[in-house]
Amino acid sequence: MRVSPQKARLVLNLIKGQRVEEARNTLAFTKKRVAATVGKLLQSAIDNANFLSGEKGLDVDLDNLYVKNAIANDGPRMKRIRPAPMGRAYHYVRRIAHIEIVLAEKNRNGAPIAAAPAEGGKTAKAAPPRPKAKAKVKAKAPAKKKTAGKKATAKK
Repeated sequence: MRVSPQKARLVLNLIKGQRVEEARNTLAFTKKRVAATVGKLLQSAIDNANFLSGEKGLDVDLDNLYVKNAIANDGPRMKRIRPAPMGRAYHYVRRIAHIEIVLAEKNRNGAPIAAAPAEGGKTAKAAPPRPKAKAKVKAKAPAKKKTAGKKATAKK
């Protein structure tokens, strides 16, 4: 989307952790220009979760969905030139944001169950969690002492 990631993050931080209906209402009453696009992306993520529950056979309850993660990353930058007085030119950059929204399902206790990610209106499979690797500790070699050797000069 042609908006700076910094401006998109302002809106995405409003809906992180909210239930889907609350997030839709928040976006509907937010005055930022990017809120309409984020609302369309959220609706696409909801439709993807509905598709997973209906067509793919996954058990997803749409009433228990919440926004698990919402991020805006940098996209490619468009470098532009604007004419300036006296034959000069001002250079400026048009930034682009890649917005990603991940939905997950909460059960009655409030614990997360499953995730239904959506990026740009497309579904993707979540990777299985990797076990954490143990940190290797290197033993530091003792520092060598510097000897201050004086050069002896021979006098004749």
